[in-house]
Amino acid sequence: MKTRTIALTFLAAALAGALLAQAQTNVYRWTDKDGKVHFSDSPPPADAKDASQRRVGGGGTEDTQLPFATQVAARRNPVILFTGAACGDPCDRARDLLTRRGVPYTERDAQNNADDQEALKKLSGALDVPYFVVGTSKMKGFEEDTWHASLDSAGYPRTRLPGQAPLRQNPPAAPAKPSETAAPEPAPR
Repeated sequence: MKTRTIALTFLAAALAGALLAQAQTNVYRWTDKDGKVHFSDSPPPADAKDASQRRVGGGGTEDTQLPFATQVAARRNPVILFTGAACGDPCDRARDLLTRRGVPYTERDAQNNADDQEALKKLSGALDVPYFVVGTSKMKGFEEDTWHASLDSAGYPRTRLPGQAPLRQNPPAAPAKPSETAAPEPAPR
C-alpha cells in the first residue's frame, strides 16, 4: 500500500511538472508612438518602438532534462565559447568536446558580431578564437587536457548521459526594430 501511494505521488508530481513546463508564455514589451510602454502576450504592432520579447512561466524543460550535477555546474560556472567562421578545426574540436561531455554552453561569434567582438576584447585583449570561459576561468586556444581540467574543476560530469540531447545555448537575437521589418508605406497619391 505504501509503495502504491509513493508511486502515485511521484506520477502526480511528474505530471504537474510537465504541465507547468508547457505553461510558458511569451511576453512582449514595446513603446507606442506616444511614448507609453505596453506589456502584452500578443506581438506588438508594426509601428512599435523598442520592442522586446521574453519567455516566462513554466520550469524550463531543457534545463531540467540535464543531470543534476550538470545543472548545478551550469548555474555556478556557465560556459561561453567564442568562435568564428575562420576558426576551423580548433573550434570544431571545442564544440565536440563540450557536446561529448553534455555541457550546456553559449557560443558567441567573435569574428562577425560586433557585440561579441567587444566582449572578447574586454576579456582577453584580442580577437583570437577559440576562447573559452568557464565561470571565472579563461583560456585562449584549444588544448583538450586543459579544457577537461577546467570543466572537471567546475563540476561538470565527464560524459553526457545516454539519451541526453546536446545543448548549446545561443543568446537570443536582438529583436528587429520595426523600421527594419515593416514594409515601407506607399507614397500618397
